[in-house]
Amino acid sequence: MMLIGVPKETKTHEYRVGLTPDSVAELTAAGHTVQVEKAAGVGVGYSDEDYAKNGARLVSRDCAFNSSLVVKVKEPSLQECALLKRGQVLFTYLHLAAAEAQAKALLANGVTAIAYETVQDEHGGLPLLSPMSEVAGRMSVQVGAHALQKASGGRGTLLGGVPGVAPGKVVILGGGMAGTNAAYMATGLQAEVTILDKSVARLRALATEFAGRARVLMASRENVHTAVRTADLVIGAVLVPGARAPKLIDRNLLRQMLPGAALVDISIDQGGCFETSRPTSHDNPTYIEEGIVHYCVTNMPGAVARTATQALNNVTLPYVRALADKGWQTALREDPGFAGGLNLHAGAVCHPQVAAALGLPAACPQVQIAA
Repeated sequence: MMLIGVPKETKTHEYRVGLTPDSVAELTAAGHTVQVEKAAGVGVGYSDEDYAKNGARLVSRDCAFNSSLVVKVKEPSLQECALLKRGQVLFTYLHLAAAEAQAKALLANGVTAIAYETVQDEHGGLPLLSPMSEVAGRMSVQVGAHALQKASGGRGTLLGGVPGVAPGKVVILGGGMAGTNAAYMATGLQAEVTILDKSVARLRALATEFAGRARVLMASRENVHTAVRTADLVIGAVLVPGARAPKLIDRNLLRQMLPGAALVDISIDQGGCFETSRPTSHDNPTYIEEGIVHYCVTNMPGAVARTATQALNNVTLPYVRALADKGWQTALREDPGFAGGLNLHAGAVCHPQVAAALGLPAACPQVQIAA
């Protein structure tokens, strides 16, 4: 049986929690012991009593980290990395390609780190990233609309317009899960929406899905530049699993945009897809550069923490059960897609894209899993 730890998140305005009381109940019913840091779930309305009556032990922070399997939401801080050691399994969002300091700390400790964002399903999808991409995509239009308000430094444009006044123009870079959900929200507001993607198959699917309510274009350099120059709101929603996000808007193009336009960089966890992007937090989410409002919060779904926690647990719990019931090596060996989540083990980088981003050699995951 497995000793599972659930620490309280410490990132600024991060209220999500790794396991809900219902998830704890399922794990304890299976014979596992779950240690939940006191007050870990209060930000989403889960009291310590809720956890206790579902079988959790309420413990200190150090005790929660002193578990065989540590389940979190966001990447560990350097202080949290110091609490982990060789032989432990960390299961959380990691985004190590854009977090070199954390990667080095976890490598030094020899932790086995499995990242939600690189776990794949049988179709090559990203099942543990998808719900947060849905949340972030939908939020991106909300926060972008706020950034466009004059008091926020924006153009003073209402995305949906009004009768007799043209709607705002929304350009979405990337037609994956986040980009598609952003398009749902933007078209719902009756904005003029353009989605750009590099996959012809994806563009065909989007054209059918939106049935003329959004334009779909190949993400060629010319198309991106033309669309961005006249946009009121640009949403960056590109992803290369495990790797740093490609830079699609450089400073020169930024200078050609409409003054007071807004950028929302959903890709900021992976380094951001705009040259001028830098991480921000919920308590200071935007900044203005070259006259353009930038929103680059690295934990966007944390603002709707209850919805996000429940959506995340819906998809992560079966994987937590597999790790706890079978041990990490067997669980990953039996599920090649799950094995794609293995980023670090015993001081080695196991994911090729993460290794490339960090400039380190990649160990063979199959060797690690069989060890």
